[in-house]
Amino acid sequence: MPRRALSPDDVTGMRAALEAARTAVCNGEVPVGAAILQGSETVASAHNETVARNDPTAHAELLAIHGALATVGTDRLTDSTLYVTLEPCAQCAGAIVLAKVGRVVFGAYDPKAGMAGSVGDLLRHPKLNHQPEVMGGVMEQECGALLRGFFEQQR
Repeated sequence: MPRRALSPDDVTGMRAALEAARTAVCNGEVPVGAAILQGSETVASAHNETVARNDPTAHAELLAIHGALATVGTDRLTDSTLYVTLEPCAQCAGAIVLAKVGRVVFGAYDPKAGMAGSVGDLLRHPKLNHQPEVMGGVMEQECGALLRGFFEQQR
């Protein structure tokens, strides 16, 4: 399938997600960042906060979804695009489907937990009632380098 060209909003969204991921590093968190845009407007951004909250579910995508829902005052994000630096895991993919996010754009693939094609594909599962448009590997080198650098520092 041919890859859709990145729009200026896609570049803006991925840059916002990368900035959030860099903030995570400064806070001692795994550098995953997420941003949600409606058109060209950023309605939420977040980074992993699992350490700060003592909560293994406090992933960037989940926190960004919560923020976006509160900002737009609805329970659906069908007109939104979620940008995230790492392929969503099962928990986050489930939240994306439940919130009916219209589109997901991610950077690095996650061969250990990714659920947008690497380990499984919950986002495009035909039996679920919502399947967002998905584009992976966007700014993959930059996103992957941030993650690799963080884990090299941990060793």
